[in-house]
Amino acid sequence: MSLEAFASSKAFTMGVELELQIVNRHDYDLTNGATDLLRVMERHQLEADVKPEITSSMIETSTGICERHHDVITQLSDVRDALVDSAGQLNLRLCGGGTHAFQDWSQRRIVDTPRYLQVSQLYGYLSKQFTVFGQHVHIGCPSPDDALWLLHALSRYVPHVIALSASSPYIQGSDTGYESSRLNTVSAFPLSGRAPFMLKWSEFEHFFSKMEHTGVVKSMKDFYWDIRPKPEFGTIEVRVMDVPLTVEKAAAIAVYLQCVARWLLTERPFEPLDDDYLVYSYNRFQACRFGLDGEVVDPRTAEHKPLRQLIAQTLQQVEMHAIELRAEKGLLLLRDQLTRDQPSDAGWLRATQQREQYLPEVVRQQCLRFEGVRTPGR
Repeated sequence: MSLEAFASSKAFTMGVELELQIVNRHDYDLTNGATDLLRVMERHQLEADVKPEITSSMIETSTGICERHHDVITQLSDVRDALVDSAGQLNLRLCGGGTHAFQDWSQRRIVDTPRYLQVSQLYGYLSKQFTVFGQHVHIGCPSPDDALWLLHALSRYVPHVIALSASSPYIQGSDTGYESSRLNTVSAFPLSGRAPFMLKWSEFEHFFSKMEHTGVVKSMKDFYWDIRPKPEFGTIEVRVMDVPLTVEKAAAIAVYLQCVARWLLTERPFEPLDDDYLVYSYNRFQACRFGLDGEVVDPRTAEHKPLRQLIAQTLQQVEMHAIELRAEKGLLLLRDQLTRDQPSDAGWLRATQQREQYLPEVVRQQCLRFEGVRTPGR
């Protein structure tokens, strides 16, 4: 299949996808519950969609087209409540987080669909290791050229949303030392990382045609870029975030991206350059490794700046856009994380493990947080 035409979409609308963990209630390990959960969910009439992901111990929910923070939080809360109810009927639970703290990837099962079986055949064990859990945010763009411009302008803000969403300190029962270890798994795929630099859709069509000719790609789904265009939706899709522990945090990160995108496209505070990517991988690493305590490099001035400071500065820069988009409530949650003595999601997971000394109990409390139940230490 060829590259689809870039669809018409309303600028700065959003769509939010969350990949959720399905765990049992015995030892809170991942379990193969996606098929049964989808069957029970059929009785719910929701604006958000629910579908399987690559392995049967995860499930993906996606909102419809949203214009405001209220739309996102309403749809995510409604589908969360329906999923929690359905999981309860099956003696299952659900939680957020970018990785499961102690699951054994070799025990995972690939979902029986043509695409996932093809991915499994091509990538081998990486497919099962891809049982990690991301938040994706689509942003509506007024034109395909605007989409590419925004994609590359937003590359500066990739460390921001990695740090704000970071919730994957544990893998295979070990503390990795990273705030977000999930992206290290994604980076193993050959078509991951940054998109090639081009600002005209005609150039991108030519690039895609050449890639298609090689037989390496057949559709945009074959690219695992941090940000990729989704022409069938008329959007760009930001894919670097861990799934936060609460739907409230997920909605806040979505509107942060919405406000930054509106500010960038309407005010054009700078022009994206290919040389901006000279420090991209380093800045991305800093956010994954240290979260909000990371320090990133300005691609133009070579100045090193704390991520907390840059995010606070960005919140000020987009303030008027946040008011017009009615996003203040979501951004307030993020501002509080910067200015108050509140742990990040990764920090909360580590603090819970330090207190409980038992990772299954950490996952149980993750489930409570996802369900909206207040847990100790927060």
